[in-house]
Amino acid sequence: MTSTGPDSALRSTGLVAGKFDPPHRGHALLIDTARARCDRLIVLLFDYEGQTVAPDLRAQWLREIHPGLDVRIFSTFNYPRITPEDAAREAARVREFLGEPVHLLFTSEDYGEMLAAQLGARHFNVDRERALVPISGTMVRRAPAAMLDWLEPPVRAHYVPRVCVVGSESTGKSTLCARLAEHYATAWVPEYGREYSLEKLRNGLQGQWVDDEFVHIAFEQQRREDDAARYANRVLICDTDALAASVWSERYLDRVPTRWPLPPSRIACYLVPYPDVPFVADAIRDGEHKRYWMYERLIALFTQLGRPFTVLRGTYEERGAQAIALIDALLASEVKRP
Repeated sequence: MTSTGPDSALRSTGLVAGKFDPPHRGHALLIDTARARCDRLIVLLFDYEGQTVAPDLRAQWLREIHPGLDVRIFSTFNYPRITPEDAAREAARVREFLGEPVHLLFTSEDYGEMLAAQLGARHFNVDRERALVPISGTMVRRAPAAMLDWLEPPVRAHYVPRVCVVGSESTGKSTLCARLAEHYATAWVPEYGREYSLEKLRNGLQGQWVDDEFVHIAFEQQRREDDAARYANRVLICDTDALAASVWSERYLDRVPTRWPLPPSRIACYLVPYPDVPFVADAIRDGEHKRYWMYERLIALFTQLGRPFTVLRGTYEERGAQAIALIDALLASEVKRP
């Protein structure tokens, strides 16, 4: 890029520095503005005491939201209050860390002018009053479920509450998930294991199982859940989850696959229908005699792992009303988080 005239200083190396804990649309405005004003932009992401999301994950989110972004993780103290002495010290550390001069500093913070002066850079204040994007990282950390509309898909997926309906065969799980998704105008994740079992049936392999199949089912269920969470409205409804695949492995192979466990679940609450409703057989359901065993095994597993769960009882209508009341309470608690 060539540059002439009074704006030539703008066409150089720019710097954005901050916590991005988590990244939100105010940060996106800051980064997009900075990118438009300089040839090359460096983003310093603070690794600081008290952070709520690991710096590597925050950097991964920024690179997905802003493809090609040069993100570098920088250990620093916890802002926002910064003295002139702090600014001088941090500016020296930044210069040493970067190993090159910075011509422009873009911030939305009070300390921006002070830090820019120490760096020998020109300061650009971007939406300091939060007039264009009325959001801050503090607001998101206090009540993430109330701020989902200000988060880009990969960040949104991290924070959206997830409710999983899981249990024995033929207890109305899929029907309940569809009803809940319609009630909350949101997405729901069907049971991949059922889809996989139907494909095995079509291929004449029903009843023949190996460890790797349950590992595959678990990871694919988790992948679909994580993908749907990017666009869910307020809450994501899941028809079973990856953890349940371990119980299905016990059901068919009397063991859990050796390649367990999966990454930590993000399920906020499990809803477990009690298996006392009529069993409705179909092409792949073969576990009427195992329904109470599976129910008890799931309850034991959730108790052992400290996972929150609620057993749903009564008619299908009563179970639906119980589920809605529980989810309403969950969403209310998320919004009112201190």
